[in-house]
This record gives sequence, structure tokens and C-alpha cells, in this order.
Amino acid sequence: MSLQRDPRPTSTEAHDKKAPGAYRRIVVKAGTTLLTRGSDRLNRQVMATLVEQMAQLYLRRVEIILVSSGAVAAGRHVLGVPQEGKNVPFRQVLAAAGQGRLMHAYEQLFDRHEVPVAQALLTRNDLSDRQGYLNVRNTLLSLLELRVIPIVNENDVVAVEEITGDVFGDNDNLSAMVANLVDADLLVMLGDVEGLFTADPYLDPNARLISTVDHLDGDVEAAGGASWGSKGRGGMATKLEAARLATASGVEVVIASGLEADVLARLVNGERIGTYFPAAGTKMESRKRWMLSGLSSGGEIVVDDGACTALLQDNRSLLSAGVKEVRGSFERGDIISILDVRGGRIAAGISNYSSDDMSKIKGARSNRIQEFLGRHLGDEVVHRNNMVIL
Repeated sequence: MSLQRDPRPTSTEAHDKKAPGAYRRIVVKAGTTLLTRGSDRLNRQVMATLVEQMAQLYLRRVEIILVSSGAVAAGRHVLGVPQEGKNVPFRQVLAAAGQGRLMHAYEQLFDRHEVPVAQALLTRNDLSDRQGYLNVRNTLLSLLELRVIPIVNENDVVAVEEITGDVFGDNDNLSAMVANLVDADLLVMLGDVEGLFTADPYLDPNARLISTVDHLDGDVEAAGGASWGSKGRGGMATKLEAARLATASGVEVVIASGLEADVLARLVNGERIGTYFPAAGTKMESRKRWMLSGLSSGGEIVVDDGACTALLQDNRSLLSAGVKEVRGSFERGDIISILDVRGGRIAAGISNYSSDDMSKIKGARSNRIQEFLGRHLGDEVVHRNNMVIL
């Protein structure tokens, strides 16, 4: 397993420090459980502390984008409704009531430090289209150039996927997509736990912090469990998925506690806090980053071991013969995830065939595509030039 375990139950790691000032553009994700401290309302003291840290970095010319949860919690508090109501239309009502209050709270807190902010509400569809991706990217980069801190949230009122937890998982994956989008140096996911542990620290007193994860594999994902690490909707599993997406596009990632004193300033100063995920490669050009942004689109295909070898070792395109299973619904030209038979994501790419067509030709040789479909859109179901390896 590609990780290093800290023998001490502490969140701070002194070794392998980053050079101070190396991070010039960071994305900060603040989770619901952190912003509410586990209650049914926003905790203004926690928010004020985080804002103060970001304002200090702002004065040091560090570019910051904040991805913030908390709209549903803010709406639940103002409407005085119980925790039990969790169906999608009800949560959309809460988001509609709470989003303005969440933003107003941030505006008041940042105004104390004379730091301008702007709101950006996104949906997955905004990023799935190439032109939309570039438009959002240009807007965020222009705000940073004007010395404005964008505050990003999933548009809960219209984005059913995020509310149901099927896609973004409490903004974790959205924060990775934003880091990918703006070519950030560092993504910091702040919650109510110190990082990734060897077991659920809420249940196992012997759980130890994992200080560094060099490579995200099955053992690391098993350590994260299905949902521990947060009392909100995201949990550690979605943070690991987000870390995989961000590191694949050349962004370093840290999972840490937002309650740690001066956590943001110390991270930017090069201190290792929480769990650190080094970037898996160098920065990618924009088109490949856009393809990576589709990792949470829901469309997936499972390929056999031979196809995995062809993709990962031989730098080949994916043919229909190597496809074993088609999951989800997608159209020709959509971005899909490519999984191995063990369920691990190995690549993302633009599909030459819809999910319906892919289901008909999976396992078939390329010269039989015309026979099965009555048309031929290419031998490759995903061409190498339209693919990025994870």
C-alpha cells in the first residue's frame, strides 16, 4: 500500500516540507460538518476564523477560490425544519432559502478585511460541455486577476445529482473539478477530522493518521471506508475520489481539519498537516483537464485486463472487444470513466459511441460494429487522442 503512517495521533507532519511560498493558487473546500460544527446551523466563529486565514493569505498575494458547503444547513435553520426531511425537492427548498444567507455571511466576514468576493453557482452540466468549461474557467481566472475571491457552490436548487449524493458528494468532487479548472497548485479539503486514518477514528481508538499517500490504490480506498470522516453527506470516500481527480491533473491535495490552528497559512508556508497527496503528474493542457472533469459524469465502462494493458502500457486506443460492461447513460461525445475489472478508474475519455450502442458492441471485434449497429463510427470506442490516463 502506497502510504506512510504517522505513529503519533497528531495532525502535523514535519518531514518532506514544501518550500514556503510555493503555492500561489489554492482551492479551499469547507465542508458542512466543519461550518456547522455538527449542529443545525452555520457556526459564525468557525467561518470567521477561516475567512481571517484566507484574508491573511490574500494580503500575501496568494490566489484563493473557496468551495463552500452549508447552504442546505443555513436553509434548515432559517426555516426551522427538522433533520428528518431529506428528499430531493425538500433539500432544494432548503438550498434556495439558505444560499443567500450563506453568501451574505461570507460577504460580511470578508468585508471586515476589505476583501472582495463573488458568488459562482455551478452544475455538472456547466463543466461537461467544452465551451461551458472554458467560459467558467475564464470567469474564475478573471476574478482572480481582479483580486476577487470566488466563492463556489453546487447549484443545489437545480442540480439533483449533488443533493442526492450520486455525483459530487458534498462538494468534494466539485472542489477537485474547480482545482482542475483553474490549474491550481493546491487543493485543501477541510472537514472535522485531521485527515485519512488507518481506520475510523470515531470508532477505533488505535486509528493512526496516514501522513502521506503516494498513490491512490485499493488499499488506500479501503482505509477510507465507505462514509467515515464526516457527519455530512461527503465522507472520506468522496474525498479520496476527489483527491484522485485533482492529483491526476497535477494538483497537490491535503485533507485536514479546519479546526487546526492557522491551518491554511501553515500549509502555504510548507508545513505538512493532515494527509498529503502529491500530484500524480505535471500540469496538463486544458483539453485533457476538461476530460478529467467528466470523471463524475456517471457514464462508465469496464474493460478487461487485456484492454488495461493496451491502454496503460502500450499507449493504445480502446476497442470494443475489450469492453466487458457498460454503466450509466451517455451519448456519443460525452466524457466517460474507464474502469478495470476490479472497479478502479484507470482513464477518462470521449466516447465515440452512446451507451446503448456500446452495450450492443461490447466484446465484439471492430470489424463487426457495422453488423451490430447498421453503421460504423470508428474502430475505436475511445481514441487515444481523446483519452487521459489516471
